[in-house]
Amino acid sequence: MTPEFVLGLGRSAAAVLGTVVALGRDTRESGPMLEAALAAGLLAGGARVLRFGVLPTPAVAYLTGAYDARVGAVISASHNPYHDNGVKFFGEQGKKLPDHVEAAIEAGLDKVHAYREGGRVFEAVEGAERYLGHLLERAPDLRGMRIVVDAAHGAAHWIAPELFARAGAEVFAIGTSPDGRNINRGLGATAPDTMARLVRELGYDLGVALDGDGDRAVFADRYGRVAGGDHVLFLHARVGGFDRVVGTTMSNLALEHALSESGVRFLRARVGDRYVAEKMEEEGARLGGEPSGHVIFADHFHTGDGLLTALLTLAALRESGTDLADWVDALPLYPQVIENVPVQDKHRVMAHPKVAELVREAEARLGKGRVNVRPSGTEPVIRVMVEGPEAALVREVAAALARALSALE
Repeated sequence: MTPEFVLGLGRSAAAVLGTVVALGRDTRESGPMLEAALAAGLLAGGARVLRFGVLPTPAVAYLTGAYDARVGAVISASHNPYHDNGVKFFGEQGKKLPDHVEAAIEAGLDKVHAYREGGRVFEAVEGAERYLGHLLERAPDLRGMRIVVDAAHGAAHWIAPELFARAGAEVFAIGTSPDGRNINRGLGATAPDTMARLVRELGYDLGVALDGDGDRAVFADRYGRVAGGDHVLFLHARVGGFDRVVGTTMSNLALEHALSESGVRFLRARVGDRYVAEKMEEEGARLGGEPSGHVIFADHFHTGDGLLTALLTLAALRESGTDLADWVDALPLYPQVIENVPVQDKHRVMAHPKVAELVREAEARLGKGRVNVRPSGTEPVIRVMVEGPEAALVREVAAALARALSALE
């Protein structure tokens, strides 16, 4: 991801997508450089750029529609370390781009695009307040509630504590001092232990941890127990009366069983929020998400938003008169282990003929439970997920399968 590549990406995107682009980024040190390169490419293609600066990915998705922009773009690598970065595009109304449109942008990278006049940059400084207003319209009254908020030193570093404070909560905020390199480091949705410990030690009601670009939310109950996307889906399915819910191949088997017992149809999509959204649309589902905390409430927005997830979850707790701890107790998850196997070429390893055999052997050894092996969508690793009723056996099977896959390189 070089400035030269991003410059060309901007030119191609302008040629394919149109002339008004909402642009935001997270707090990585490479963000300003890549933002300038992308904006330059868009301007060279004749686009008008609405620059929002550092804002969560879902904020830019929302503002794309709110400002009637043709397309939205966010420079972020989500939950990845600071040295990674990338560009996410949204279509009109903040929806993910179809595959054929993304393919057209990629094809345009190899073309020579003529300079087009008319490109301008507009500093959309009021965008953050507009996004806050959008969220506050959906916020419950949080007066009397004490919340630990972990913003992961990411794109929501100031907007997250501000939101909960405006809704009336007493906020203890961490992960609010980005330096360009500390995004997601030891904090946030991918590392919620500090947030959970503070909730327990300080006697707060619950905690919320976001990831680097703010589209995921993971919670902790008052005892410091972490509750991810599976618990959020379970809570909302029961309180909201949803008749069908979309999860992924990584969703815990206990969630599927619990929803089935409640008469709720559970459907699994491929891992990735775009596949969850597609499955929801296919099946007419209004609720879906991933264990990582990326949850989509179709009645509110097209894509996942960690801050919106937190507000709607707090509203559901208030409406039902329950505590988050009640829902953690009600859904004891099967022990699940995820091993990340670093590889040089994840697609070559996944295409190896022995992979299917290794998975079958692992499933046979496990007995009851599930095994899932897939390439990461953002990192050079193979993700191995094993779950079942016996924790020790789950750990053994996962470690053995990870070693076997690593040896295939």
